[in-house]
Amino acid sequence: MNLSDQITAAWNWLTASSHWSGGDGIPSRLLEHLGYSALALAIAAVIALPLGALVGHTGRGGFIVVNFANLVRAVPTLGLLLLVVTVTSIGLTPVIVPLIALATPPILVNTFEGIRSVDDDIKDAAKGMGMKGTGVLLKAEIPVAMPLILLGLRTAAIQIVATATIAAYAGLGGLGRFIVDGLSRKDYPSVVGGSLLVVLLAVVVQLGFIGLRRVLVSQGLRGSSRLDRSRSRRVISVPINDQ
Repeated sequence: MNLSDQITAAWNWLTASSHWSGGDGIPSRLLEHLGYSALALAIAAVIALPLGALVGHTGRGGFIVVNFANLVRAVPTLGLLLLVVTVTSIGLTPVIVPLIALATPPILVNTFEGIRSVDDDIKDAAKGMGMKGTGVLLKAEIPVAMPLILLGLRTAAIQIVATATIAAYAGLGGLGRFIVDGLSRKDYPSVVGGSLLVVLLAVVVQLGFIGLRRVLVSQGLRGSSRLDRSRSRRVISVPINDQ
């Protein structure tokens, strides 16, 4: 079967009405996939956002944060899934733990770097207005660091959506079912169709964060995305000295 035939077969699979209803249909699998992704992202954000903000605000522990993030990023997601399955058996935990491990480093490091890089003049101005430590963090540092914080959340969300297909290996649902089951049955239209759905979902997530950025980031800071990405790549790859 050539490429044109594969695309036609995948399109026919995607548009077949039988695949858009029932518990094994695309809508049900999509909701499962979104559920796993949202849960993992929420837990990772609860862990990484406060920790990154605290370390960035105090300037202490940066060396540990960056090296911890690099260490976690080096752990293979599928290997961690198999390890957790071995320890906890089949269930939701083996899926959520690797996804949290995947999402935490970009959120943690971007939040830390964003807060740490806020100009001292902005902090001094906030203190001059009578703000204390928490006030400076919440009303001056976080708003200025918001582009980089959102970049970390967006990176984590896209990685989670793309990787949540591993849920199928743990006996759960999600869009990965179409890929794993299709491979086992040699049903390649299902494999290609499921893969396309994951890609489309990642694009939708990307667009969602672009819209969120327009809402949460002030207009004067929106042009700093290229600088933000450069700073993010630098801090994730090069250990810095503790302060």
